[in-house]
Amino acid sequence: MRRVAHYDYWDDKIRGSILLDAKGDYLIYGMGERPVVELAEAIMAGGEPRNIRGLCYLSPEPPSDYLVLPSLEEVRSDKLAFIRMFHTFYHNNDPLAAKGLCQQHGQRWLVQNPPASHETQPELDAIYALDFERAQHPYYEKQGSARALDTIKFSISTHRGCYGECNFCAIAVHEGRTIRWRSEGSILAEAQHFSARPDFKGIIPDVGGPTANMYGYECDKKLRRGVCEKKRCVDFNGLCPLLKPDHRPQVELLRKLRRIPGVRKAFVASGIRYDLLLEDQTAGEEYLRELATYHVSGQMKVAPEHVDDRILGLMGKPGTEILLEFKQRFERISREVGKSQFLTYYLIAAHPGCSESDMEKVKRFTAQKLKIHPEQVQVFTPTPSTYSTLMYYTEMNPFTLQPLFVEKNLGRKTRQKEIVTDDERAPTVGRGRRDSSRTERNGG
Repeated sequence: MRRVAHYDYWDDKIRGSILLDAKGDYLIYGMGERPVVELAEAIMAGGEPRNIRGLCYLSPEPPSDYLVLPSLEEVRSDKLAFIRMFHTFYHNNDPLAAKGLCQQHGQRWLVQNPPASHETQPELDAIYALDFERAQHPYYEKQGSARALDTIKFSISTHRGCYGECNFCAIAVHEGRTIRWRSEGSILAEAQHFSARPDFKGIIPDVGGPTANMYGYECDKKLRRGVCEKKRCVDFNGLCPLLKPDHRPQVELLRKLRRIPGVRKAFVASGIRYDLLLEDQTAGEEYLRELATYHVSGQMKVAPEHVDDRILGLMGKPGTEILLEFKQRFERISREVGKSQFLTYYLIAAHPGCSESDMEKVKRFTAQKLKIHPEQVQVFTPTPSTYSTLMYYTEMNPFTLQPLFVEKNLGRKTRQKEIVTDDERAPTVGRGRRDSSRTERNGG
């Protein structure tokens, strides 16, 4: 995420490529399995690795056919130049459409080759068929067990990528905006492998990816030509008509997972996009019923993040009407299948554009519409290579160049969070239960 000039929150300044700080020869970006093998082979053969896709390196001269980004010195002194740079960087991260990039850092040039090609399904299956240890490194054993391993040791990644494009999320420039999914056979084989291990207790904590319900379908145009530069698959305004959500592949997969001997429960703990689910008129309801009946461990995670339309637009999230419709469906189906379970909601305070009055709206909405009193709300933290971080640093909307209020005082950021979490400020919630959701999550 730090491969080109980027805003660093901890230093509160624009830093150059991490390749210079690390004093390394090469940097591999993206998921990296293919480039790292190609790099190793090139080095062993004494060849030239600089033409490998998915590779960054330093050079005294820029490649003649690469796009030139504004220099490190320029983006440090000119916020509009930083915005231009980020737009170009962001829109050149798709293997089918991206061009090579270069950026001057003093006397040297940071060169970013086009991204590595997406893995084919057989390649993806082969990667996940490798003999992973599913354990922490022995070096760390003396420090005790790693609790974080409990949630991933026997979880299954069904796919990569996310076209949700939440503006605060870096997955788009890391895993990509095109979904690549494993075959059903590959996933079932991994679950069968679990059942042969003595430490497997029959529980698969998660079957999913950055967004669980993107498995098994994609936009045909995107698969042929790459991502669109001026249009998103999903955002505040809804879904692109070329994207046809289809939850049938995941419904079939989940049913087959349940039938594997030794698998007692397979949960879907990754977040889901409720706008995709509601858009699927063929299998959306069936998928939600499948989840509510068999694959929810008492609570389902969803990520509205906010409730004000202006802030949701800045975040790239759908509106609250869709959220409330999904809530109604989930609660109805849960009653019909005889399950006492509820939704947990991820919320963000102090996102660029958000003021205390906007958080007052969140407080009222969660109390009156969601019937909860949130106990944990995440304070927005700028991370490299996201549009929200661009907003935070420049204090502008990068799509309109209009000025944008950004709360940067730590005490007032905390205050925005406390407006929602403070018991003394809570309106009457009635019999609604508390939301004790954690703030860590995969994506949008």
